[in-house]
Amino acid sequence: MSSLPPTPTDSARVLYHVLHETHHGYQRSVTLSQQMLHLTPRVFAHQEVISHQVQVTPAPQEWTEHLDYFGNVCRAFTLGTPHRALVVRGSATVALLRRPEVATLAASPAWEDTRAMMRNVLLAREPLKFMYESPHVKCSAELAQYAMPSFARGRPLLDAAYDLTQRIHHDFEFDDEATTISTPLHEVLTGRRGVCQDFAHLMIGCLRSIGLAARYVSGYILTMPPPGKPRMVGADASHAWVSVYCSKAGWVDFDPTNRRLVQDEHITLGWGRDFSDVTPMRGTVLGGGEQSLDVSVTVTPLAEHNASL
Repeated sequence: MSSLPPTPTDSARVLYHVLHETHHGYQRSVTLSQQMLHLTPRVFAHQEVISHQVQVTPAPQEWTEHLDYFGNVCRAFTLGTPHRALVVRGSATVALLRRPEVATLAASPAWEDTRAMMRNVLLAREPLKFMYESPHVKCSAELAQYAMPSFARGRPLLDAAYDLTQRIHHDFEFDDEATTISTPLHEVLTGRRGVCQDFAHLMIGCLRSIGLAARYVSGYILTMPPPGKPRMVGADASHAWVSVYCSKAGWVDFDPTNRRLVQDEHITLGWGRDFSDVTPMRGTVLGGGEQSLDVSVTVTPLAEHNASL
């Protein structure tokens, strides 16, 4: 059986600029803020980071940077200046390489072959960390039962994963008021409503529940304005999707919220077991009282540069 096609050449690169702004407002002064950021886009085979910077207002007294357990860039800062507002602005220019087309998915090996490979610890060292339960993804017989209509005996793994992607999109309704990040998967499965985080966790839970490896991917997706309308600043948003491990093709990404195979409209910040591993910004503050939060993301295609890349 043939393997998936090789990585596209540089001629297939597409350039984007991303601006991610987070505004915290506080009822009273905050005397100490310590925050951890996953706002640096990831460098890997399908994505190149051309430039990136993070600006914080007021300016922190201390910055640190390291790679976390999953290889994502993690930046942290400490701010000891009393403040009533905190603004974190991440900006980046990235180049994306187009990934395999939908028609190539049937070239992947049978899903049972990849599952069997997972039993060899040496061969499956990397995917093993994404096979088991995590804080927001609990495996269950119900999730396995939902997954199995897509995973007929001998069906190519990536073709089956794409079918599961389409079924989740068909069976579940996007509703940004139906869930919170703490809503358990069994409630999402029962209620059939949620947001991109829920659908990513759901698909990951289905795959892990039948013995496959899947990881949570955090990032952004380019959204298209209505015909004839300009792209609005802040109209895009943070996004989440799923990466499935295939024994022949490696990691292949699917977006159940949008019923598609990820190609060149998804910008990757990082990946982990679930949302808790790659939260864009999390931390603690001393003081402040009631808080307000406003997050905006703008993804801008830089089409005028594509031809020269």
